Amino acid sequence: MDPNTQRRDWFLTLDAQSGVADRSQALQAGYSRRAMAHRLKSAKWRRVQRGVYATFTGPVHREARLWAALRRAGPGAMLSHETAGEVHGLTDKPSAKIHITVPPNRHPAHYRPIAGVVIHRSAQSLPARLPEWELPRTRIEDTVLDLVATARTFDEAYSWISRALSKHLVSVGMLREAMGGRSRIRWRVWLSEALADADEGAYFPLERRYARDVERAHGLPKAERQAGRTIGDKTHYKDNWYADYRVCVELDGASYHQNDQVRQDKRRDNLNLAVDAAQTYRFGPVEVTERACESAAMVAATLRRRGWQGQPHPCRRAGCHVGRQ
Repeated sequence: MDPNTQRRDWFLTLDAQSGVADRSQALQAGYSRRAMAHRLKSAKWRRVQRGVYATFTGPVHREARLWAALRRAGPGAMLSHETAGEVHGLTDKPSAKIHITVPPNRHPAHYRPIAGVVIHRSAQSLPARLPEWELPRTRIEDTVLDLVATARTFDEAYSWISRALSKHLVSVGMLREAMGGRSRIRWRVWLSEALADADEGAYFPLERRYARDVERAHGLPKAERQAGRTIGDKTHYKDNWYADYRVCVELDGASYHQNDQVRQDKRRDNLNLAVDAAQTYRFGPVEVTERACESAAMVAATLRRRGWQGQPHPCRRAGCHVGRQ
């Protein structure tokens, strides 16, 4: 290869990989093993992983470490799980370990563990289509499903889905298609039901708990999820809005504090009442879990008083008396 071409390709590689290169790339660029050893000994280069070097001085930043782990893992390696979530913008917290998925026929850590790296072997996750200078990673839909597969509980699993949907990083259709392409997936039936709820706007676990354990379990009519309602010159979004009966149910999570947000919500509830006598319920985690039956009874009573002709019924919980009074 022409030396000028070698030099150009070398600098393009370093620019794409945040200043990181592996031994084979350095050899292809024309560096001898002796020349590489000299650069390491003189601290012009530093070893980040076995056979992978940072060709600059100063701190090795996060992106350079990710590139080093990928080059160490070899062909077909891509960031996955929490680390793919990090680079996709699904979470702003760097993963403690760098997670990498490789094809099932590869064993990059078979003889020696890779420092700070967790290797996953899978053919289910597909790579995101990206330019060569961006960190290889699993597609966002596969990233979410990989995180679902390693979650400790279903609520934790669904929190990854809700986060991805609320950040508009993925659609329900993309997740359904990715699920359909997997022969094995945890909680498939539950996830399918959860995605149906998400398609209606119930993105978060608390919203889904209300839809499933309060509303659907007790035969209440289906509310509009995330329904826009304009009062004056402002549009407010209701978690659950029963438009025909002027009843809304708002869900407040554990981070709901006694500060400005509470005052704003109280003012909005009062405006709803003043404008057209819309009734607002505010339920927290306890009201949609431990006291789901009690909450259903209250909402049902208000809906019936406002014209709902349906009849609520008990759920499967022992001791539920909704609709029997």
